[in-house]
Amino acid sequence: MTFATTLKTAAFSLIVAATAAPALAGGNSVNVSQWGWGNAIGGGQMGNFNTIIVDQGGLWNEAILLQDGNGNVGAVGQSGINNGASIDQLGDGNVGGVAQFGTDNDADLQQTGTGNAAAVIQFGNGNTSSTTQSGSGNVVAIVQY
Repeated sequence: MTFATTLKTAAFSLIVAATAAPALAGGNSVNVSQWGWGNAIGGGQMGNFNTIIVDQGGLWNEAILLQDGNGNVGAVGQSGINNGASIDQLGDGNVGGVAQFGTDNDADLQQTGTGNAAAVIQFGNGNTSSTTQSGSGNVVAIVQY
């Protein structure tokens, strides 16, 4: 190995270690699988034992998940083309899902409080869902075709 290659490898390793550490702090986890083309994910976690799970397929799907609290779970799904999902969780023990399989679907979940649960499934095309939960123990399930 040349000195330049060694330096580049060390710099890359440092960047990976520095960016991975915040996601692992406090037992937080992020799982992402993207297939297709042009899919995007963004988000952040603050607190302990929060989990983000995203699985996108198809084309141009976008997911944004923000968690501030402890023990929150956010999952997305998607497939198809041009679907958008956002999950914003503030509090503890909230669970938010989505799913979406067709084209041009949009789901927005906002959870503030403790122990709220929201599930959305949108099969076809052009569905829109917006859910806001405040307080504790709220449950909502939305299915659109």
